[in-house]
Amino acid sequence: MSQKIARNLLWSWAHAERAALARDLADLDEKQWAARSLCGRWTVEEVVAHLTAAASIGPARWVASAVAAKFNFDLHNDRRLAEHLGATPTETLARFHAILTSTTSTFGPIEAWVGEVLIHGQDIRHPLGIKHQANIDATTAVARFLVKGDFTVPSKSTSAGLRLQATDGPFTSGDTGPLVTGTTLALVMAVAGRGAYCQQLTGDGVDTLFARCTRA
Repeated sequence: MSQKIARNLLWSWAHAERAALARDLADLDEKQWAARSLCGRWTVEEVVAHLTAAASIGPARWVASAVAAKFNFDLHNDRRLAEHLGATPTETLARFHAILTSTTSTFGPIEAWVGEVLIHGQDIRHPLGIKHQANIDATTAVARFLVKGDFTVPSKSTSAGLRLQATDGPFTSGDTGPLVTGTTLALVMAVAGRGAYCQQLTGDGVDTLFARCTRA
């Protein structure tokens, strides 16, 4: 069932996820900072810079940047990332610390920005083998948001026709179709296109979900 979640609660979840990620980043060595993340071609350090950028730009500057990049959003993201990438990982992390409690965002509902830090946090943690216990209410809100529409990722399309069931919380999606079960976080990551998380899921629909994650 859909329900309205207070803005201050949503932002508190985003802030808590940023703080948790900052703690996990504190002891990384240079090799870990340079490791490839689950987020395409970006390294761990570059994903952190991207998160800083996302929490540092409002709608007007975002539009100006997108127009300057001729709506090439890869170029737009790379330029904003470079703006917040430090000369060293220590500096990059310091810049991330500066936005831990930011409520700056561009367009879209706040659930999208909770998802931004939740998903990119796991893009970083997964290849490094770092475990994270995400807030189940926050993760459920992100999961419900993702299956409702294709916002920054084609998550509704990826989950269409599948019946999703969380094993650790109340999230469900779809009344019919092949079943996919797993933790709420694994479901979030999979419908966000991270095929590596399909290994943590079970059910007749996992192969379909994985194929959608890995399609060109």
